[in-house]
Amino acid sequence: MLLPHDRYDDELIATILRETRTIALLGASPNPDRPSNRVMRFLLSKGYDVTPVNPGQAGTELLGRKVFATLGDIPTAIDMVDVFRAPEYLPAIVDEMLAMTPMPRFLWGQLGVRDDEAALKAEMAGVVVVMDRCPAIEYPRLIG
Repeated sequence: MLLPHDRYDDELIATILRETRTIALLGASPNPDRPSNRVMRFLLSKGYDVTPVNPGQAGTELLGRKVFATLGDIPTAIDMVDVFRAPEYLPAIVDEMLAMTPMPRFLWGQLGVRDDEAALKAEMAGVVVVMDRCPAIEYPRLIG
């Protein structure tokens, strides 16, 4: 589904949040003051199964979850890839995501994370893409 990325329908965002169970959080930080740490804590509190991905922290635990170096290292199926990396990394992240089996259904770029060409490549492969949004903001607004 090719989406316009300047705005998203609230029902689409709510559906993604309802249908997602497993999330790979790229750029997960052990620092509790970092947004990725706060968002991971929030998502865990809402019942999501969150797998942190950070090559510098691989093999350690973050909020009780094993940290993996790459998406490809995660041994379980992932519904959503949530990206806390600079936008210039999004094309490589999309390539890594598209190589996963099974392929995640959703790609979510956090606030400030947007690359329309990378999004198009993911969408052409059947991935639903949301960019420049935060699930920890959208969840309370749309789900409660």
